Amino acid sequence: MRNKKPLRFIYATPYAAWLLLFVLAPIVVIVYYSFFDLSGHLTLANYRNFFTSIYFKLTMSSFWYAFLITFFALLISYPTAYFLTKTKHKQLWLLLIIIPSWINLLLKTYAFIGLMGIYGPINAFLETIGIGSQQILFTDFSFVFVSVYIFIPFMILPIFNSLDKINPALLDASKDLGANAWVTFKRVIWPLTIDGVKSGVQVVFIPALSLFMITRLIAGNKVITLGTAIEQQFLVTQNWGMGSTIAVFLIIFMFLIMVLTSGKERGITK
Repeated sequence: MRNKKPLRFIYATPYAAWLLLFVLAPIVVIVYYSFFDLSGHLTLANYRNFFTSIYFKLTMSSFWYAFLITFFALLISYPTAYFLTKTKHKQLWLLLIIIPSWINLLLKTYAFIGLMGIYGPINAFLETIGIGSQQILFTDFSFVFVSVYIFIPFMILPIFNSLDKINPALLDASKDLGANAWVTFKRVIWPLTIDGVKSGVQVVFIPALSLFMITRLIAGNKVITLGTAIEQQFLVTQNWGMGSTIAVFLIIFMFLIMVLTSGKERGITK
């Protein structure tokens, strides 16, 4: 027993070093810079400014778009994951859905710019059927659509794993007791997969809250989120203090979301 403690310490050292250097240290630096203004003087003005109407509207806008992206991703992913578990080669189909997530995000974004552009194939099709060319890019619709497409694989995976673990005997028992398909889903399937849904919400809502590259390229300047505001403060106005303050609140929001969507895994193993 005495020899195991030094070994545990040695094994934990790389993880602790990684956590310290790449998680805790950046957070400390962000918090430190949040107390400085443009002139380099210590101040609390950045935190006061965050609670003004401008940043309040910005925060609400970020949460609204993150909610829309998460909602539509869940609306598509849950039935998709359910039908995947019923297919013969479910692991293969799951892999085919996940593969697009391996492609560089910037490449996928530029691909959608080509598809949705004025001279892109979508507008060419609309011209063919007589609707005429439409401004698809730089709209709320294009931003939400592209974001949902990009995040769908991350939502499907945890839901698929939860559905795949459900013991079929529970579904048979529900049918034997006279429950129809809706009651079985409501009373058996949904409660047993809620942890997968929560995990999916975490991996979609949190990054959707801080999007900035897709926001810039697909939505132009029509959609402003917390991630876009941080980018502007650091790269455009050079106000590192205000940018760090927004980042501090973004970290707080992310932590609260993780707390709200965390939970113990239910016993659903086959």
